[in-house]
Amino acid sequence: MLSSWARIASSLLLVSARWATAIPTAELDERELNSRQEDNHWVATWTSMPQLVEPNNMPPSQFTNGGVFRDATIRQTLHLSIGAERLRIQISNTFGGSDLPITAASIALAAGNKAGVAGIDAATLKPLTFRNGSSSIVVPRGQVAYTDPIEFSVGPQTNIAVSLYSQQGQSGSSITGHPGSRTTSHMQSGNRVSTATLSGGANTKHWYFLSAVEAWKPKDHSAFVILGDSITDGRGSTDDGNNRWPDLLIARMQKEGINHIGVNNQAAGGNTVLSGGLGPTLLTRYKRDALQVAGVKYVMIFIGVNDIGGGGTDSGSQNSIATRLQSAFQQIVRECKAAGIKTIGGTITQFTGSGQSYSNPTREQTRVKVNEWILNSGTFDATVDFAKIIGDPGNRAQLARQFDGGDHLHPNVAGFQAMADGFPLGFFRAFNGTS
Repeated sequence: MLSSWARIASSLLLVSARWATAIPTAELDERELNSRQEDNHWVATWTSMPQLVEPNNMPPSQFTNGGVFRDATIRQTLHLSIGAERLRIQISNTFGGSDLPITAASIALAAGNKAGVAGIDAATLKPLTFRNGSSSIVVPRGQVAYTDPIEFSVGPQTNIAVSLYSQQGQSGSSITGHPGSRTTSHMQSGNRVSTATLSGGANTKHWYFLSAVEAWKPKDHSAFVILGDSITDGRGSTDDGNNRWPDLLIARMQKEGINHIGVNNQAAGGNTVLSGGLGPTLLTRYKRDALQVAGVKYVMIFIGVNDIGGGGTDSGSQNSIATRLQSAFQQIVRECKAAGIKTIGGTITQFTGSGQSYSNPTREQTRVKVNEWILNSGTFDATVDFAKIIGDPGNRAQLARQFDGGDHLHPNVAGFQAMADGFPLGFFRAFNGTS
């Protein structure tokens, strides 16, 4: 009888020992969650091409005294492409001349889901943290930093507001930003990251420091990156209107059921492929701005007008530009192909007209030559003939009057809509296997 009870006790002790070493329920839940999400990855849902901010695009003077944004908050709205339940944000100090101290940060839905507003939906406000829970971070000179991932539910085409506060400010006058935001940013003295509406400060139509928002999505989601210049950056669009042609493309894609591709605008006004221009040239930035974008699967090259228009008008100079543009595009496509990325080439749009400094017959010949190569060389997986879409059928050297923004170079909003409408969505269906 005693031996039977001993056997029972021994069994009970063994069971107890097993339960004592069992995985806690919370840890089991976490492992199950991780198992479910192991096929997820980060996908860029918004980007802004970082560049060195020129002196005339620096923040208002009251926010540059004794350091840029010293003891000040800046609130910026960002128009996301795809929705998400979990986000993280990239802060760039790529061109900063000194370390960038961020003391506090927050995220919220923009008031009324509008771009460029000073207010937020306070019920959605959450603090942003860094390095596993720290409220602050110092982004070293020349580097980028990420916020911790945050559970934050956003739908497609949502405007979020990100607020950054720096107690110390960034020393010097070399900072990273994106002057061509065409979106109003608001700033106010003091730590206002949790304030419902910023007021009594200043505003400017530039972005600073923010370079990407990434969404935690299943592996069937991916990113589309557009490498471009002022036409893609939105010159000719409406301030705070989110009606650049990539914005309008996002709306069309999602209306037609393509909801798994983030559209990312990696363009800047005055940008060139080869040399000169504003911001780093495409040849020096394409790896960062395309190949290294989270979740990238598709890359579009739609740039070159500033190389042609800024080059000499003699045939020797223009022939050289044409050859070098083709070589540069081939190089970028070759590296994209090696990385498993599909490419699309966009033809260079028109710049002929009275008063337009680029307007010149020899330059026009180069534009036509490069465009014929884009369409017929077989370099790209697909092409889109933007020059045909918004060009004047009666004079192919000019923009159609109804699409001309007024300077014979930049389209207006109607032109941007035509570009979005003319973009071949079959490109995504052909290479994605869904939709």
